[in-house]
Formats: sequence, C-alpha cells, structure tokens
Amino acid sequence: MSNRRYVYLWVDGIHFGVRLEDAAQCILVVIGATADGKKELLALADGYRESEPSWREVLLDLKARGLTLDPHLAIGDGALGFWKALPQVYGTTRGQRCWVHKTANVLNKLPKSQQPKAKAALHEIWMAATRQEAENAFDHFVEVYRPKYLKAVACLEKDRDALLAFYAFPAEHWIHLRTTNPIESTFATVRLRTAKTRGCVSRRSILAMVFMLVKSAERHWRKLNGVPRSVFTLLHT
Repeated sequence: MSNRRYVYLWVDGIHFGVRLEDAAQCILVVIGATADGKKELLALADGYRESEPSWREVLLDLKARGLTLDPHLAIGDGALGFWKALPQVYGTTRGQRCWVHKTANVLNKLPKSQQPKAKAALHEIWMAATRQEAENAFDHFVEVYRPKYLKAVACLEKDRDALLAFYAFPAEHWIHLRTTNPIESTFATVRLRTAKTRGCVSRRSILAMVFMLVKSAERHWRKLNGVPRSVFTLLHT
C-alpha cells in the first residue's frame, strides 16, 4: 500500500452465526477509501472480542504493509478496543462514531413508547445541513429527554464530538462517513452465505470463506461522491 493514499477507514468487528473453535473470536474488518474515491478491503483478520491488542495488531500490520500516512478519519461503532488502539498507530486520525449503532444504543435505553419520536429527533441531528444546525438539534434532544431519560442522554452526549466529526469533511462525503454501512451492507450478504454452514468451523475456514465473498463484493462498492475535486480539497486543508 506504499504507493497509495487512503483518506478514510471503516472498521468493525464481525460475529457470525456459526460455531467457531473459540466462541470469543470475531473477524476484524478494515475498508479504506483511496484519494480517488475507490473503496478497498485493507484487512480481514482474527480478533478476540474486538480487544485493544487485536485491533492494534491489525493497525500495525497495515502500517507495515505501507499505510504509513495517517488517514484523515476512521469510522466505527463504540467498541473501545479500536478507539484505544487507533492513536497508538495513527496519532492524527480523527474518529467518527457510527450513527446507526449509536441510534440503536440510545433507543435501547428508552421505553418503546418513546422510541419512534426519539429516533426522528436523532435523525434531525445527523442529517442536519450544517454543523451548527446539528449542534442545535443535539442540544434540543438533550433538553427534551434529560429530565426523564438520563441514561439515554448520557449515552449520546459522551460521544458528541465523535458523532459530529464528519462535518469537518467535504459535504459530498457525509453520506459515506456517518455510518459503517460499507461494512454492514457487505456483511449482511456474507452472513446469509455463512448461515448455511453446519457444525463447528475452524478459524482458517471461516476467514477463507469470508475473504472470497468480500473480494467478490468489492467490485461493486460505491465510490465516494464528488471525487476527485472534494478529495483534492481535503488533502490540501
């Protein structure tokens, strides 16, 4: 990867509905976007409970393979292992929390009767046209729900900066940066295929199967919007 520049990373730890040799194992996935907007699979590796050491090993391997320039932004869910490992390897890469994961986490802390209205209010935050409008919608959510649902508000507030980090990047890219959808959409299909597997599966077997399925899907991944102009702007700011 030494001759390529990756501006964004999407990361996730994937668990499958098959019996592995070690139930604590998962597959750590990294997808990168190049400076010309193409998304590529960068890493597919064994992980242990999405732990900090597992993620650090994956990131160090990326650096050893040539990804020496810090990406601008990494997008992932709230798994603490990755966010602890990231600054140890790519010190200037900013973090963006996935809004789909965060929305689910917040709604789980609300009664079902409140969830539809709260979901719409959260949507107003991350779909706002400007950072200031998002901040205002964020403040409104906090004001409305804090008196009765402190745990839900605390879950949202603790990642405020990381949830709104995407606003610092070209608007054409926001649709790509707010969630881990590049990984989630791919692995929804992969899970359907692996769900047909019976019996206990070795780590080597599941990794090989998933790698082949993801590489096949990679050919159809959507490029970043607004490239190359928006990426040129990004690289020079």
